[in-house]
Amino acid sequence: MSTPFYITTPIYYVNAKPHLGHAYTTLVADVVTRFHDMCGCETFFLTGTDEHGDKIVQAAEKEGLEPREYVDNISGLFRALWPELNISNSDFIRTTDAGHIAVVKHILQKIYDDGDIYFSEYEGLYCFGCERFYTERELVDGKCPDHEVAPDIVKEANYFFKMSRYQEWLIDHIKNNPEFIRPKRYRNEVLAFLSEPLEDLCISRPKSRITWGITLPFDEEYVTYVWFDALLNYISALGYPDGERFKKYWPVAQHIVAKDILKPHGIYWPIMLKAAGIPVYKHLNVHGYWNVDQSKMSKSLGNVVEPLQLKNVYGLDAFRYFLMREMAFGLDSSFNEEALVHRINADLANDLGNLVSRVTAMIHRYFNGLVPAFHPEFKDTPDIDVRQQAAVAVKAFEANMQGFAFHKATMAIWVFVGRLNKYIDLKAPWVLAKNPSALGELESVMYNLLEGIRIISGLIYPVMPQTAATIQNQLGLNPDAGPFFRLDRLKSWGETATGNRVEKSTPLFPRIELRSDAHEQKAVTKGPKLKPQISFDEFGKLDLRVATVLKAEAIPKSKKLLKLEVDMGEIRTIVAGISQSYEPKDIIGRQVIVVANLKPAKLMGVESNGMVLAAVDQQGASIAAPGRKVAPGTPVS
Repeated sequence: MSTPFYITTPIYYVNAKPHLGHAYTTLVADVVTRFHDMCGCETFFLTGTDEHGDKIVQAAEKEGLEPREYVDNISGLFRALWPELNISNSDFIRTTDAGHIAVVKHILQKIYDDGDIYFSEYEGLYCFGCERFYTERELVDGKCPDHEVAPDIVKEANYFFKMSRYQEWLIDHIKNNPEFIRPKRYRNEVLAFLSEPLEDLCISRPKSRITWGITLPFDEEYVTYVWFDALLNYISALGYPDGERFKKYWPVAQHIVAKDILKPHGIYWPIMLKAAGIPVYKHLNVHGYWNVDQSKMSKSLGNVVEPLQLKNVYGLDAFRYFLMREMAFGLDSSFNEEALVHRINADLANDLGNLVSRVTAMIHRYFNGLVPAFHPEFKDTPDIDVRQQAAVAVKAFEANMQGFAFHKATMAIWVFVGRLNKYIDLKAPWVLAKNPSALGELESVMYNLLEGIRIISGLIYPVMPQTAATIQNQLGLNPDAGPFFRLDRLKSWGETATGNRVEKSTPLFPRIELRSDAHEQKAVTKGPKLKPQISFDEFGKLDLRVATVLKAEAIPKSKKLLKLEVDMGEIRTIVAGISQSYEPKDIIGRQVIVVANLKPAKLMGVESNGMVLAAVDQQGASIAAPGRKVAPGTPVS
């Protein structure tokens, strides 16, 4: 029986909306989970949201909301994003869940009873953005390295966890288990930090300063510090201490984190587990930053990239492929839309898309769309033997996926894609088709190409599941049956059944043309739109209406939102993100098109009952309107 597989992302802090960095980490977890599904493993993939602490209270106050209402809204954005990116997590945990709170209190009480938590007064350099104390040597030019601001000097009486008691144990564990923290550079970074005396960890905040947190079980006047709360989600989600999931999956636990939270996961977390008498996790997998404009992508720095915008413009599988191909796991990578477009055009449209299109077209031309006979007696020379090259690709793919070298795994696939394209040119099926005596060889060549494409469709499945299913449908296979994505099936040759009907190919990835101002926002597509098609029934669910704007006013503390009162046959309030393009006085009296049957949503404390349609580009927003004035409430169809 195969070994179970358990992978986690960090639980994301809900002081801001999800961005590209969150999407990448979660996508890595999805890709590696799908790979282990291919290997026949029982898998469990956990993500979620971290919802307590100073920053949450501050963010909620800024939006005019209570903390609970605020965290419900932002956590909902994270939960809703993952299906949009075809991410199939097994569970979604929130630190406000009752089961999680119970586990946190249980662990705190256990460690307190064992004498590893004590009460003391402390004065130190505190970053409110990170919600943690820093030592002088951790600062860069006297500033927090993540938020680039000088920390405040804070003096407080708090509870502390005796991390220093376990410093030597952790050093020995890391040295005796070289794969505990990977890649190696981060293992060395943790060991370098542990080469100096380890300070005890402040694990509480007084309720006189903050009440939004889990109350300490041994002192009602304090709440738990965010890390001692958040990190425990990895076991609370499994039903610690007696749940069957915990027994099955915790012994094989792996975490994925970005390098900015290496210290809590590489030092605090294993020591917390050791103090609680819980076996430590198997691997900590650490990736670098996505940089924009030469700096780490950060909400506080204002350089975030929104994943849904990219997915909607360029297509979901193209977006997933770019992230996995472009970043070498563990190193930083620069996000650049020009590079994204190049990957789509070169790798996806030219290489993969052209291969599938050429082969399926020839199957229809020479064999009326049916898979030809398989002739194992026809042997190619070693330099063009696609069966042997397929085996090499599968082996390299498997090894690199196991080692989190996703860029190398995708490179191995594309080397094989290139081999198949070269195979077509060398074997020249159009020449063989003119010679009746070469029918057997033509059948063998075309069968080999179909088998090669079948194997490619399986290999790309973890990264591009929709494209994998599309290709397999074109080959007359049933991707919903599952086995065609299994790794053992990709190691065999001759799986495509003779006589299967091959569908004519439509472009998998339309080419994208960059405008001359490509250094700005940049791409226009040729051919079909990249959004997935919908049915008339689905479109018919939208109730689009013409409305006349009666009143408009800016919403305090918001840079983008206007509060509109509109007449659409009835009077409604709608919040629209158009204030950077329209002054309130400029929109009063104008007609707009609204989505009338959208569920109400509260934005900046104002309930919005509909959505105004607008086109948005680098010049700003341009509201959609009828070509002539019509009665308010007129349907748009």
